[in-house]
Amino acid sequence: MCLQVAELVVPPNIGDQWQGTPAPVKSKSVTDSPSTGPSGPVEAQTEAAQPVPTGTAARPWTRVIDLLRPSHAHSAFSATVILMVFQLLSRIIGLVRGKYIAWQFGAGAQTDAYAAAFGLPELTNYFLAGGAASITFITILNRYRERGETEEGERVLSIVLNFVVLILTAGVIVGMFFAEPYIRRFNPGFTPAQVALSARMTRILLPGQIFFFAGGVLGATLLVRRQFLYQGLQGILYNVAIILGGVLLARSMGIPSLAVGALAGAVLGAFVLNAVGAWKAGVRIQLGIDFSHPGLREWVVMTLPLMAGFTLTFFDDYFARYYASHGSGDITRLMNAKQLFSAPMAVLAQAAGAASLPFFSRLWAQNKQFEFATGVADAVSRVIAMALLASSGMIALAQPLVHIIFVGGRFTSHDVNLTAGYFALYALALLFWSAQAIYVRAFYAAGITWMPMAAGAVVTVVAFPLYGMGYRWHGADGLALASGIGIGVQTVTLALLLHQRRMVSLASLDYAEIGRCLVAGVASGAVVWGVLIWFVGIASHTLGWKLTTNRGWDLGVLLAGTVLWLAVARWVLEKTGSALPRVAMKRLKLG
Repeated sequence: MCLQVAELVVPPNIGDQWQGTPAPVKSKSVTDSPSTGPSGPVEAQTEAAQPVPTGTAARPWTRVIDLLRPSHAHSAFSATVILMVFQLLSRIIGLVRGKYIAWQFGAGAQTDAYAAAFGLPELTNYFLAGGAASITFITILNRYRERGETEEGERVLSIVLNFVVLILTAGVIVGMFFAEPYIRRFNPGFTPAQVALSARMTRILLPGQIFFFAGGVLGATLLVRRQFLYQGLQGILYNVAIILGGVLLARSMGIPSLAVGALAGAVLGAFVLNAVGAWKAGVRIQLGIDFSHPGLREWVVMTLPLMAGFTLTFFDDYFARYYASHGSGDITRLMNAKQLFSAPMAVLAQAAGAASLPFFSRLWAQNKQFEFATGVADAVSRVIAMALLASSGMIALAQPLVHIIFVGGRFTSHDVNLTAGYFALYALALLFWSAQAIYVRAFYAAGITWMPMAAGAVVTVVAFPLYGMGYRWHGADGLALASGIGIGVQTVTLALLLHQRRMVSLASLDYAEIGRCLVAGVASGAVVWGVLIWFVGIASHTLGWKLTTNRGWDLGVLLAGTVLWLAVARWVLEKTGSALPRVAMKRLKLG
């Protein structure tokens, strides 16, 4: 789905101000352009027109099959669609995973220990491998491809992969010894039994970081070839492996069975899947490390800020777990709410960001700064507008949604009520989570990693006391609220830095369409909320229905509320002059 942009909303003098790029001209609606993808008109600028098949090949199902070929070279738009679909499937399976864990283990000391067990493994990956440092490979490999040195770029990949795997292996071994002290230090509310259990699961999870990094590096070679299917399948396999680990091993191992499943998911989903794809694409990893190779130095220079820096998007969960460890089950309920919130965030932000990065990177490598700037601005405008709409429905329907997914087994109605409140608070910040995912990739595409990391570090340090104040004043609710405030500050900071460097102008955002979506979101959410409260009052007090544990009621409310929300949102959008409903119908082939 894309936004209406009657003309490119860039001031006439932008071209004169920004690095000598040509002054923008009025254009037709970005929404109506068939080439518009996650990065606006990027696809039109970078990809040759694809021939439209005729006859039977033009049927929709044959086109879908073609898109699902692993070797298919995607456009910006098709990459966004394929990743959004697979992100949605992955998050649905992730919710099934969360439902299984909630049903089997409830919300208490052992599930808090399980959530905390991921802390040290993720930190090991973050500080020793730069976390998402494989993203920098996309920029580097694109540079080599633009110079016609594809083989040399893949040699650099082999050198860096061998180098970092050695570092990560050493880090994993050290982490095995420090697992228990780490858990005790960063989860001060844990009992000795919780510390021991969490440390055991930490040791199981630690080796998985080696496979995550190696898989990410191999996956980068596929992304520069515009092959996105492997990345789409990665999260699905990971979540399925965790579920199977619990189903097959829970009786004999208890909750550590989930950690075993997570390790298997890292091996199969992250590494083996991408290794198979890279092998089929002709990538061959060579053994050995050449410390004098300029490509290794280039990667180190780009990645060191990722290794040394820290941002709130990564440490948000750590801060929440640190304070929530004092209340039994608080970590589990917060993480369940965050997991549920992450589903629309992944569809809106992560899929669009991952799909757009290779295209942004190519534009920057080709010195097309103006197309780069407008592409980033269009992508940000879209995700903000869609996030405003989505968050309104998420907040209005939080209670039935959380109840359907999590209630049952050892997860009580009280747990559901608390989780729904946290989920609604997280949903308030959906636009910030979505926008920052695009903004930070704009920096990465330009090969600039130190600036977003430095800004993120400052914001993280400033935000940490907010979590403490939030927890003291409002308990776990305050942690969810502090999360939204912190990520909002980080997003605005990134936007201002891009604007100040004349990379992406704040003036080029489509404020008119964002405003229409804000009005539509507030109106539709308020109507659904009001109708829901009115009907619950009638059902409970007048008819005497008991609705607190009725799944059929929750499903009916969720479906009816969604239909009402869509109807009101569409009506308001049309009345305010938005093209979003028409474009959505066009994309769905319904109008």
